[in-house]
Amino acid sequence: MDDIFEKEMQKDTVFVDRNVLTSHYIPDTLPHREKEIDRVMKTLSQILKGKPPRNLFIYGKTGTGKTSTTKHVIDKLLQVKDKYKVGVDSIYINCRMLNTKYQVLLKCAEFCNSRKNFIGFPFSVLLDAVIDYIKAGRINFLIVLDEIDKVKNLDDLIYSLVRANEALESGHIGVIGITNNVTFKKELDPRSRSTLLEEEMVFPPYNAEQLQAILKQRVKLGFKDGSVDDSAINLASALAAQESGDARYALNLILKAGELADEDRAKKVGESYVTKARKVVEEEIVYEMIINLPEHEKIALYAIAQLTSEGSHYHRLDGTADERVLFSGEVYEKYEAVCRDLDKVARSARWCREYINELDMLGLITISLSGKGVRGNTTLIRLAFPANKVKEVIEKRLES
Repeated sequence: MDDIFEKEMQKDTVFVDRNVLTSHYIPDTLPHREKEIDRVMKTLSQILKGKPPRNLFIYGKTGTGKTSTTKHVIDKLLQVKDKYKVGVDSIYINCRMLNTKYQVLLKCAEFCNSRKNFIGFPFSVLLDAVIDYIKAGRINFLIVLDEIDKVKNLDDLIYSLVRANEALESGHIGVIGITNNVTFKKELDPRSRSTLLEEEMVFPPYNAEQLQAILKQRVKLGFKDGSVDDSAINLASALAAQESGDARYALNLILKAGELADEDRAKKVGESYVTKARKVVEEEIVYEMIINLPEHEKIALYAIAQLTSEGSHYHRLDGTADERVLFSGEVYEKYEAVCRDLDKVARSARWCREYINELDMLGLITISLSGKGVRGNTTLIRLAFPANKVKEVIEKRLES
């Protein structure tokens, strides 16, 4: 066994540090996000002037640097807080993983008092724990809610945090919401909207030239000198620019290309490895999206995949049917059937439409309105990926 690991460790590699090629790594400088960094800094610098932090809402597509910029600025703020003699603390919460007001506040309470187990305590106790922590240290507590649109009862959470601020004579709670759903604010209660959206900003997608600069920075840190061709960087940048300017996608491409080169024991990463990496990365992205879907969105997607495999049983008025296109009514019927098979309580048709819209936004399906040859108006649904692969991924998650 020792020999096996020894052989693995002695294998030649094109990498110096894989970690810097992941989206979790925050470099000291963020290329082409200077304007955004400056604006977030101006918003949060109010804390250093003795003023309460303003809530900030950040929009932008996946991979546009929203999270990296926010973390970068908060790290700088925490580094200078002692110089300006202000109390500042911050917590980052991924709302795709913690998507209820209770889970969010439980995480906050545990941060504020790590020695106490708060699991099972009522919501009011969790809120009191956060308030007590802020009062004791006169803390400005920044709560970063990434993918904030995933919080199911966000209006209640925002209302509770606002009421908490009203009870604080010193210290304050500031909320930074991050989302790639640009229409999300329309779903908020008007009171929450006016409270939460004090400052708003939009992160534009990166273009190919900007993505090249990002990749060059990370390649210099993560790969051995001269082990990546410029042509490979240019291709990865161009492909990512086509994918809505997604820097995360570009980094995944160059990382996977390096891993494929290592498998072949190649000394250099060229265009061919980026081309091979593209297919692998796209499959991994789809897989990650599916496994992170909320339960009923998974069930709705599974119903669509099953129907796609079976073929639509609805027909147009002329008797024709496209087996790849599904009607919203039959998707709901199949969704209800899958829920029964899993011994789950099916949600209403309205909720199912919400799930379908979310799946469309994620690019897992495409939807359109029916045209000629269909009685009435209905939504037409088409699965964007092979049905058998989608079913395979979901079946593993539903069984676990």
